[in-house]
Amino acid sequence: MRRTLYDKLWDSHVVRAGEGGEDLLYIDRQLVHEVSSPQAFRALADTGRDLRRPATHLAVADHAVPTRMRDRPAADPVAAAQIAELEGNARDFGVRYHPLSGAGHGIVHVIGPEQGFTLPGITLVCGDSHTTTHGAFGALAFGIGATECGTVMATQCLVQKRTATMRVDLQGQLPVWASAKDIALALIARIGAQGARGFAVEYAGPVVAALDMAGRMTLCNMTIEAGSRVGLIGPDETTFTYLEGRAGAPKGADWDRAVGYWRSLCSDAGATFDRVVTFDVSAIEPHVTWGTSPDQGVPVSGHVPDPDRAAPEAQAQIKRALDYMGLAPGMALADIPIDRVFIGSCTNSRIEDLRIAAGIVEGRKVAGGVRAMVVPGSAATGMQAEAEGLANIFRAAGFEWRDAGCSMCVAMNDDRLAPGERCASTSNRNFEGRQGQGGRTHLMSPASAAAAAITGRIADVRTLMAGTD
Repeated sequence: MRRTLYDKLWDSHVVRAGEGGEDLLYIDRQLVHEVSSPQAFRALADTGRDLRRPATHLAVADHAVPTRMRDRPAADPVAAAQIAELEGNARDFGVRYHPLSGAGHGIVHVIGPEQGFTLPGITLVCGDSHTTTHGAFGALAFGIGATECGTVMATQCLVQKRTATMRVDLQGQLPVWASAKDIALALIARIGAQGARGFAVEYAGPVVAALDMAGRMTLCNMTIEAGSRVGLIGPDETTFTYLEGRAGAPKGADWDRAVGYWRSLCSDAGATFDRVVTFDVSAIEPHVTWGTSPDQGVPVSGHVPDPDRAAPEAQAQIKRALDYMGLAPGMALADIPIDRVFIGSCTNSRIEDLRIAAGIVEGRKVAGGVRAMVVPGSAATGMQAEAEGLANIFRAAGFEWRDAGCSMCVAMNDDRLAPGERCASTSNRNFEGRQGQGGRTHLMSPASAAAAAITGRIADVRTLMAGTD
């Protein structure tokens, strides 16, 4: 029987088959952070249970942590309490923990791959919806709730329902200054914010094969914004090159055996998918969102939609989004001024993202009245950026250079928008209040965010770099 990659990963982890497609799955690894884990650890303590396999868990505080003045306690008492509780739980239950001051600290979805904790063929969970990121390595990775986090801690298993499968076939050649983030935003605009709901999505085709691991992680990270809990890319030489030598990766003969198995983690020729979407990216432009859902996006050369020209069922939603965003129908995106720029988040905070953005701002200055910040996804990324001179490029241009953390992506810390502020952001969600109550978020790539910082408005990085903006 010809099987998809999803089927292979699922079948290899079934402990007991259930009725109606619900199976008991073995969970290989879990990433733990300060927001989703307290309830899970308390449940273990209240019932007198131990962690079944402590070595399969990795803990780090990332959502609520401050990204400046790390030498001082968190000013927010709630954040301080969450961080302290995670530290205590990790110590009491024997979980490996990366402190804020350590070289291993960072966002869970950045440090997992960096440290080789994320590997092909495993099941990996975390109390965060963007766990889809790790599917870029050919891992069956998905977000879970706090109660499920506790179940994994106690039993190393979860009951899950097998889903349908979708193949997204990316054809053509990605144009200059277009990126994986632009592919994701364009795809979500095309199929809708619920277009992949109920499907496990596998990305394939020559465009995917040409992406580096940072681009693949961005693509899988954004899969949840199309409604799917699972994004997958089959591992290949690019994957193996990225992983080889990382702390958690197999070594010596074990590495050779692992790669031999990992090569089998691909969809069989002729495997049947429940849905296939073919997308030619050859003419794709940098994309930017105008509204309050990731599917409300258009090419940067485009215009804000007019609700009166939309389908009747969409008119109210478009009008509400425009009212919240303070935009008029028909406005050119290039005419929209911005107040803030945020380059960071688990979507676009890796060294590759920072290199691209630094290459655009080098020798330029942040526009007057704009406050711009760069938040690397991990301490290791930050140190590498310092060593390569990228941090100094950002500082010289007028960016704030911060310590690692989720930062303004989620506004559960002291990095947030004021009401009415408009932000060019490399994060993954533009919901109402996502970056701060009343804040207005435009999602885009690191290249587009850098161009916005320099021009003071939403800008086409292609014309900026050609000298015609």
